[in-house]
Amino acid sequence: MESLLLNLGADVADITMQLVNVASVSGDEAALANAVQAELERCDWLSVTRISNTVIARTNLGHSKRVVLAGHLDTVPPANNTSAIRVPAGGNLPTGESVDEEVIFGLGSCDMKSGVAVALKTAVTVSDPNVDVTYIFYECEEVDSSRNGLALVSKVAPELLTADIAVLLEPSNAGIEAGCQGTLRAQITATGVRAHSARSWHGKNAIHELAPALVILANFEPDRVLVDGLEYREGLNAVGISGGIAGNVIPDSAMLTVNYRYAPSVSAGDAEAKIIQIFSGFDVEIVDNAPGALPGLSEPALANLLEQVGGDVVAKFGWTDVSRFAELGIPAVNLGPGNPGLAHSAGEHVPVSQIYRTAELINQWLVK
Repeated sequence: MESLLLNLGADVADITMQLVNVASVSGDEAALANAVQAELERCDWLSVTRISNTVIARTNLGHSKRVVLAGHLDTVPPANNTSAIRVPAGGNLPTGESVDEEVIFGLGSCDMKSGVAVALKTAVTVSDPNVDVTYIFYECEEVDSSRNGLALVSKVAPELLTADIAVLLEPSNAGIEAGCQGTLRAQITATGVRAHSARSWHGKNAIHELAPALVILANFEPDRVLVDGLEYREGLNAVGISGGIAGNVIPDSAMLTVNYRYAPSVSAGDAEAKIIQIFSGFDVEIVDNAPGALPGLSEPALANLLEQVGGDVVAKFGWTDVSRFAELGIPAVNLGPGNPGLAHSAGEHVPVSQIYRTAELINQWLVK
Protein backbone atom coordinates (compact mmCIF):
# COMPACT_ATOMS: atom_id res chain seq x y z
CA MET A 1 0.00 0.00 0.00
CA GLU A 2 1.28 3.46 -0.91
CA SER A 3 2.63 5.42 2.02
CA LEU A 4 0.76 8.48 3.19
CA LEU A 5 2.52 11.75 2.45
CA LEU A 6 2.09 15.07 4.21
CA ASN A 7 3.01 18.43 2.75
CA LEU A 8 4.29 20.40 5.74
CA GLY A 9 5.47 23.17 3.46
CA ALA A 10 1.84 24.14 3.03
CA ASP A 11 -0.10 26.75 4.96
CA VAL A 12 -0.91 25.67 8.54
CA ALA A 13 -4.64 25.67 7.80
CA ASP A 14 -4.02 23.41 4.81
CA ILE A 15 -1.94 21.11 7.02
CA THR A 16 -4.93 20.91 9.35
CA MET A 17 -7.12 19.77 6.46
CA GLN A 18 -4.51 17.20 5.45
CA LEU A 19 -4.49 15.76 8.96
CA VAL A 20 -8.28 15.70 9.28
CA ASN A 21 -8.49 13.73 6.06
CA VAL A 22 -6.43 10.92 7.59
CA ALA A 23 -8.53 8.61 9.74
CA SER A 24 -6.83 8.09 13.10
CA VAL A 25 -9.39 6.87 15.60
CA SER A 26 -7.70 5.74 18.81
CA GLY A 27 -5.71 2.57 18.11
CA ASP A 28 -5.51 3.31 14.39
CA GLU A 29 -2.86 6.05 14.35
CA ALA A 30 -0.10 4.08 12.58
CA ALA A 31 -0.54 5.60 9.11
CA LEU A 32 -0.57 9.14 10.46
CA ALA A 33 2.34 8.46 12.82
CA ASN A 34 4.35 7.06 9.89
CA ALA A 35 3.72 10.20 7.84
CA VAL A 36 4.59 12.52 10.74
CA GLN A 37 7.79 10.61 11.45
CA ALA A 38 8.86 10.68 7.80
CA GLU A 39 8.43 14.45 7.55
CA LEU A 40 10.18 15.23 10.83
CA GLU A 41 13.14 13.05 9.89
CA ARG A 42 13.78 15.40 6.96
CA CYS A 43 14.78 18.12 9.46
CA ASP A 44 18.45 17.78 10.36
CA TRP A 45 17.98 19.92 13.50
CA LEU A 46 15.59 17.33 14.99
CA SER A 47 16.37 14.01 16.64
CA VAL A 48 13.39 11.74 16.05
CA THR A 49 12.30 8.79 18.21
CA ARG A 50 9.35 6.46 17.63
CA ILE A 51 7.71 4.59 20.53
CA SER A 52 4.73 2.55 19.35
CA ASN A 53 2.62 5.14 17.47
CA THR A 54 4.04 8.12 19.33
CA VAL A 55 6.59 10.29 17.52
CA ILE A 56 9.01 12.47 19.50
CA ALA A 57 11.26 15.05 17.83
CA ARG A 58 13.81 17.03 19.85
CA THR A 59 16.21 19.86 19.22
CA ASN A 60 19.56 19.58 20.97
CA LEU A 61 21.01 23.06 20.61
CA GLY A 62 22.54 23.32 24.05
CA HIS A 63 20.06 25.84 25.48
CA SER A 64 19.61 25.98 29.25
CA LYS A 65 15.82 25.66 28.95
CA ARG A 66 13.63 23.07 27.24
CA VAL A 67 9.91 23.23 26.44
CA VAL A 68 7.51 20.54 25.28
CA LEU A 69 4.88 21.08 22.59
CA ALA A 70 2.54 18.10 22.61
CA GLY A 71 -0.58 16.99 20.79
CA HIS A 72 -2.41 13.70 20.33
CA LEU A 73 -2.86 12.16 16.90
CA ASP A 74 -6.01 10.19 17.69
CA THR A 75 -9.66 11.12 17.51
CA VAL A 76 -12.87 9.73 18.92
CA PRO A 77 -14.94 7.55 16.53
CA PRO A 78 -16.82 9.41 13.78
CA ALA A 79 -20.29 10.76 14.46
CA ASN A 80 -23.27 9.08 12.85
CA ASN A 81 -25.49 12.13 13.32
CA THR A 82 -24.99 14.45 10.35
CA SER A 83 -27.97 16.68 11.06
CA ALA A 84 -25.94 19.41 12.73
CA ILE A 85 -25.91 22.72 10.91
CA ARG A 86 -23.38 22.93 8.09
CA VAL A 87 -21.86 19.50 8.58
CA PRO A 88 -20.74 18.40 5.10
CA ALA A 89 -22.75 15.61 3.52
CA GLY A 90 -21.49 12.13 4.30
CA GLY A 91 -20.71 12.65 7.98
CA ASN A 92 -17.72 14.11 9.71
CA LEU A 93 -14.99 11.68 8.59
CA PRO A 94 -13.19 12.46 6.50
CA THR A 95 -14.07 15.99 5.52
CA GLY A 96 -11.27 18.42 6.22
CA GLU A 97 -13.04 20.93 4.04
CA SER A 98 -13.24 24.64 4.56
CA VAL A 99 -16.87 25.49 3.99
CA ASP A 100 -16.41 29.23 3.72
CA GLU A 101 -12.61 29.62 3.98
CA GLU A 102 -13.11 30.71 7.60
CA VAL A 103 -13.99 27.42 9.26
CA ILE A 104 -12.61 23.88 8.84
CA PHE A 105 -15.06 21.07 9.58
CA GLY A 106 -14.35 17.44 10.31
CA LEU A 107 -13.55 14.86 12.95
CA GLY A 108 -10.52 16.01 14.90
CA SER A 109 -10.46 19.49 13.36
CA CYS A 110 -10.92 21.00 16.82
CA ASP A 111 -9.69 18.14 19.04
CA MET A 112 -6.94 18.37 18.12
CA LYS A 113 -5.51 18.12 14.62
CA SER A 114 -5.43 21.88 14.22
CA GLY A 115 -3.18 22.03 17.30
CA VAL A 116 -1.06 19.20 15.90
CA ALA A 117 -0.78 21.14 12.63
CA VAL A 118 0.57 24.16 14.52
CA ALA A 119 3.19 22.03 16.28
CA LEU A 120 4.22 20.29 13.05
CA LYS A 121 4.54 23.57 11.16
CA THR A 122 6.62 24.99 14.00
CA ALA A 123 8.86 21.91 14.10
CA VAL A 124 9.75 22.09 10.40
CA THR A 125 10.16 25.87 10.16
CA VAL A 126 11.72 27.01 13.45
CA SER A 127 15.20 25.52 13.19
CA ASP A 128 16.86 27.80 15.74
CA PRO A 129 14.45 28.39 18.65
CA ASN A 130 15.56 30.36 21.71
CA VAL A 131 15.04 27.25 23.86
CA ASP A 132 15.38 23.56 23.11
CA VAL A 133 12.04 22.07 22.09
CA THR A 134 10.59 18.59 22.39
CA TYR A 135 7.69 17.95 20.02
CA ILE A 136 5.48 15.01 20.99
CA PHE A 137 2.77 13.60 18.74
CA TYR A 138 1.17 10.80 20.69
CA GLU A 139 -1.39 8.05 20.44
CA CYS A 140 -4.51 6.98 22.35
CA GLU A 141 -5.37 10.09 24.35
CA GLU A 142 -9.10 9.63 23.82
CA VAL A 143 -9.31 6.17 25.43
CA ASP A 144 -8.35 4.44 28.66
CA SER A 145 -5.30 6.04 30.26
CA SER A 146 -3.44 2.71 30.27
CA ARG A 147 -3.11 3.06 26.46
CA ASN A 148 -2.08 6.73 26.49
CA GLY A 149 1.07 7.41 24.46
CA LEU A 150 2.49 9.84 27.02
CA ALA A 151 1.98 7.26 29.76
CA LEU A 152 3.89 4.73 27.67
CA VAL A 153 6.77 7.13 27.07
CA SER A 154 6.93 7.95 30.78
CA LYS A 155 7.46 4.25 31.49
CA VAL A 156 9.98 3.30 28.81
CA ALA A 157 11.85 6.56 28.15
CA PRO A 158 10.96 9.16 30.81
CA GLU A 159 14.02 11.24 29.94
CA LEU A 160 12.29 12.24 26.69
CA LEU A 161 9.64 14.11 28.70
CA THR A 162 12.11 16.20 30.70
CA ALA A 163 11.40 19.93 30.29
CA ASP A 164 10.97 23.22 32.12
CA ILE A 165 7.45 23.78 30.77
CA ALA A 166 4.94 21.91 28.62
CA VAL A 167 2.26 23.25 26.31
CA LEU A 168 -0.59 20.96 25.28
CA LEU A 169 -2.13 22.26 22.06
CA GLU A 170 -5.60 21.19 23.19
CA PRO A 171 -8.49 23.38 21.98
CA SER A 172 -8.67 26.54 24.11
CA ASN A 173 -9.88 29.22 21.69
CA ALA A 174 -6.28 30.26 20.99
CA GLY A 175 -5.84 31.38 24.59
CA ILE A 176 -4.44 29.73 27.68
CA GLU A 177 -6.60 27.36 29.69
CA ALA A 178 -4.56 26.79 32.81
CA GLY A 179 -4.36 23.62 34.85
CA CYS A 180 -7.16 21.08 34.69
CA GLN A 181 -9.78 19.47 36.87
CA GLY A 182 -9.41 16.11 38.52
CA THR A 183 -11.86 13.41 37.46
CA LEU A 184 -13.19 10.51 39.51
CA ARG A 185 -15.66 7.77 38.64
CA ALA A 186 -17.45 5.76 41.31
CA GLN A 187 -19.98 2.96 41.20
CA ILE A 188 -22.84 3.11 43.71
CA THR A 189 -24.41 -0.31 44.19
CA ALA A 190 -27.75 -1.13 45.77
CA THR A 191 -29.05 -4.61 46.58
CA GLY A 192 -32.57 -5.93 46.91
CA VAL A 193 -34.54 -9.15 46.90
CA ARG A 194 -35.59 -10.79 43.66
CA ALA A 195 -39.29 -11.56 43.19
CA HIS A 196 -42.04 -11.84 40.57
CA SER A 197 -43.24 -8.36 39.60
CA ALA A 198 -46.86 -9.48 40.07
CA ARG A 199 -46.01 -10.04 43.73
CA SER A 200 -43.56 -7.22 44.22
CA TRP A 201 -44.22 -7.07 47.97
CA HIS A 202 -42.34 -10.34 48.24
CA GLY A 203 -39.19 -8.64 47.03
CA LYS A 204 -37.15 -5.47 47.38
CA ASN A 205 -36.46 -3.41 44.26
CA ALA A 206 -32.76 -2.57 44.02
CA ILE A 207 -33.37 0.11 41.39
CA HIS A 208 -35.74 1.90 43.73
CA GLU A 209 -33.08 1.69 46.44
CA LEU A 210 -30.94 4.00 44.31
CA ALA A 211 -33.53 6.78 44.50
CA PRO A 212 -31.89 8.52 47.51
CA ALA A 213 -28.59 8.61 45.61
CA LEU A 214 -30.31 10.27 42.66
CA VAL A 215 -31.83 12.83 45.02
CA ILE A 216 -28.36 13.57 46.37
CA LEU A 217 -27.12 14.18 42.82
CA ALA A 218 -30.10 16.35 41.91
CA ASN A 219 -29.55 18.54 44.97
CA PHE A 220 -25.76 18.69 44.75
CA GLU A 221 -24.41 22.24 44.69
CA PRO A 222 -20.97 22.33 43.07
CA ASP A 223 -18.19 24.20 44.79
CA ARG A 224 -16.54 27.09 42.98
CA VAL A 225 -12.89 27.08 43.93
CA LEU A 226 -10.41 29.88 43.25
CA VAL A 227 -6.89 28.70 42.42
CA ASP A 228 -4.29 31.30 41.39
CA GLY A 229 -7.14 33.70 40.70
CA LEU A 230 -8.94 31.26 38.36
CA GLU A 231 -12.34 29.79 39.19
CA TYR A 232 -12.80 26.04 38.83
CA ARG A 233 -16.40 24.85 39.08
CA GLU A 234 -16.77 21.33 40.38
CA GLY A 235 -19.45 18.89 39.25
CA LEU A 236 -21.02 15.62 40.40
CA ASN A 237 -23.28 13.81 37.97
CA ALA A 238 -24.79 10.46 37.16
CA VAL A 239 -23.27 9.16 33.94
CA GLY A 240 -24.76 5.68 33.87
CA ILE A 241 -27.26 3.39 35.54
CA SER A 242 -27.80 -0.34 35.17
CA GLY A 243 -30.10 -2.94 36.65
CA GLY A 244 -32.98 -5.18 35.82
CA ILE A 245 -33.32 -8.85 34.91
CA ALA A 246 -36.51 -9.19 32.89
CA GLY A 247 -39.78 -7.40 32.35
CA ASN A 248 -41.51 -9.43 35.04
CA VAL A 249 -38.78 -9.63 37.70
CA ILE A 250 -38.06 -7.33 40.65
CA PRO A 251 -34.28 -6.71 40.37
CA ASP A 252 -32.03 -7.63 43.27
CA SER A 253 -29.07 -5.52 42.14
CA ALA A 254 -28.61 -2.11 40.52
CA MET A 255 -25.66 0.18 39.96
CA LEU A 256 -25.28 3.92 39.47
CA THR A 257 -22.08 5.36 37.98
CA VAL A 258 -21.18 8.90 38.98
CA ASN A 259 -18.49 11.24 37.75
CA TYR A 260 -16.95 13.82 40.06
CA ARG A 261 -14.99 16.71 38.53
CA TYR A 262 -12.98 18.42 41.24
CA ALA A 263 -10.73 21.44 41.56
CA PRO A 264 -6.98 20.99 41.02
CA SER A 265 -6.33 22.12 44.59
CA VAL A 266 -8.15 19.00 45.85
CA SER A 267 -6.05 15.85 46.24
CA ALA A 268 -7.15 12.53 44.77
CA GLY A 269 -7.45 11.10 48.28
CA ASP A 270 -9.63 13.96 49.49
CA ALA A 271 -11.84 13.57 46.40
CA GLU A 272 -12.37 9.88 47.18
CA ALA A 273 -13.14 10.63 50.82
CA LYS A 274 -15.71 13.25 49.80
CA ILE A 275 -17.57 10.86 47.51
CA ILE A 276 -17.60 8.10 50.11
CA GLN A 277 -18.96 10.58 52.67
CA ILE A 278 -21.62 11.96 50.31
CA PHE A 279 -22.90 8.47 49.57
CA SER A 280 -22.52 7.07 53.07
CA GLY A 281 -24.84 4.14 53.56
CA PHE A 282 -24.28 2.92 50.01
CA ASP A 283 -21.76 0.42 48.69
CA VAL A 284 -19.28 2.75 46.94
CA GLU A 285 -16.41 1.60 44.73
CA ILE A 286 -13.94 4.10 43.25
CA VAL A 287 -13.12 2.77 39.79
CA ASP A 288 -11.02 5.60 38.36
CA ASN A 289 -9.40 8.71 39.80
CA ALA A 290 -7.03 11.08 38.00
CA PRO A 291 -5.96 14.20 39.92
CA GLY A 292 -5.99 17.61 38.30
CA ALA A 293 -3.13 20.03 37.70
CA LEU A 294 -2.55 23.40 39.34
CA PRO A 295 -2.41 26.39 36.96
CA GLY A 296 1.27 27.09 37.68
CA LEU A 297 0.90 30.65 36.39
CA SER A 298 3.51 31.92 38.83
CA GLU A 299 6.22 29.76 37.27
CA PRO A 300 9.00 31.91 35.73
CA ALA A 301 9.15 29.61 32.71
CA LEU A 302 5.62 30.68 31.78
CA ALA A 303 6.26 34.42 31.94
CA ASN A 304 7.10 34.94 28.27
CA LEU A 305 4.17 32.87 27.05
CA LEU A 306 1.75 34.71 29.32
CA GLU A 307 3.13 37.97 27.95
CA GLN A 308 2.42 36.79 24.40
CA VAL A 309 -1.22 35.94 25.07
CA GLY A 310 -1.87 38.96 27.28
CA GLY A 311 -4.65 38.47 29.81
CA ASP A 312 -6.43 35.73 27.86
CA VAL A 313 -6.15 33.06 30.59
CA VAL A 314 -9.04 31.01 32.00
CA ALA A 315 -9.45 27.82 34.03
CA LYS A 316 -9.53 24.50 32.18
CA PHE A 317 -12.77 22.61 32.67
CA GLY A 318 -12.05 18.95 32.08
CA TRP A 319 -8.99 16.73 32.36
CA THR A 320 -6.05 16.89 29.97
CA ASP A 321 -2.52 15.57 29.90
CA VAL A 322 -1.25 18.70 31.61
CA SER A 323 -1.90 16.55 34.68
CA ARG A 324 0.73 14.02 33.56
CA PHE A 325 3.33 16.75 33.27
CA ALA A 326 2.29 18.22 36.61
CA GLU A 327 2.95 14.82 38.22
CA LEU A 328 6.47 15.01 36.76
CA GLY A 329 6.92 18.46 38.30
CA ILE A 330 6.67 20.21 34.93
CA PRO A 331 4.35 23.27 34.75
CA ALA A 332 1.94 22.84 31.85
CA VAL A 333 -0.88 24.75 30.18
CA ASN A 334 -3.37 24.20 27.39
CA LEU A 335 -3.04 26.49 24.37
CA GLY A 336 -4.57 25.59 21.04
CA PRO A 337 -7.10 26.56 18.38
CA GLY A 338 -10.73 25.55 18.61
CA ASN A 339 -13.63 25.75 21.04
CA PRO A 340 -13.36 22.86 23.52
CA GLY A 341 -17.16 22.79 23.68
CA LEU A 342 -17.19 21.51 20.08
CA ALA A 343 -14.81 18.60 20.71
CA HIS A 344 -16.35 15.20 19.89
CA SER A 345 -19.48 16.79 18.40
CA ALA A 346 -21.01 15.92 15.03
CA GLY A 347 -20.47 19.49 13.91
CA GLU A 348 -16.86 19.70 15.11
CA HIS A 349 -15.00 22.56 13.46
CA VAL A 350 -12.26 25.10 14.04
CA PRO A 351 -11.96 28.75 12.95
CA VAL A 352 -9.03 29.25 10.59
CA SER A 353 -8.28 32.54 12.34
CA GLN A 354 -7.59 30.67 15.59
CA ILE A 355 -5.19 28.31 13.83
CA TYR A 356 -3.22 31.30 12.55
CA ARG A 357 -3.39 33.03 15.93
CA THR A 358 -2.02 30.00 17.79
CA ALA A 359 0.75 29.50 15.24
CA GLU A 360 1.70 33.16 15.61
CA LEU A 361 1.78 32.96 19.42
CA ILE A 362 3.92 29.84 19.46
CA ASN A 363 6.28 31.18 16.84
CA GLN A 364 6.77 34.50 18.64
CA TRP A 365 7.32 32.68 21.92
CA LEU A 366 10.05 30.43 20.51
CA VAL A 367 11.93 33.01 18.43
CA LYS A 368 11.64 36.08 20.67
